[in-house]
Amino acid sequence: MLLPMLYVSIGGFFGSIARLFLANISNSSPIGTWIANITGAVLFGFLLQMELTNALFYILTIGFCGAYTTFSTFGKETMEFILNDQYGLAFIYVLSSFIVSLGIVYFIYIA
Repeated sequence: MLLPMLYVSIGGFFGSIARLFLANISNSSPIGTWIANITGAVLFGFLLQMELTNALFYILTIGFCGAYTTFSTFGKETMEFILNDQYGLAFIYVLSSFIVSLGIVYFIYIA
């Protein structure tokens, strides 16, 4: 059990640094979160297609992708749209995030 935790930690370290970099270049705007979630879905879809060792699976999917994609920030930004009476933006943000992410994973992994 300790070895998988180490693998996830290694991937999470690099995923969180990549996410911080993206936040910095996007000035911590919702578009940065959207890009992180979409590119994370692309990467995740490709990784699911590969025959990874258990170690690489833990490092790249659970660790890196888990730290890089940001569901908590997505929730916070959605609530900010709603609290600022920007219901249309909130709707588009939520809908596009889910549809594009799931669509990408589907087409890469399933199709």
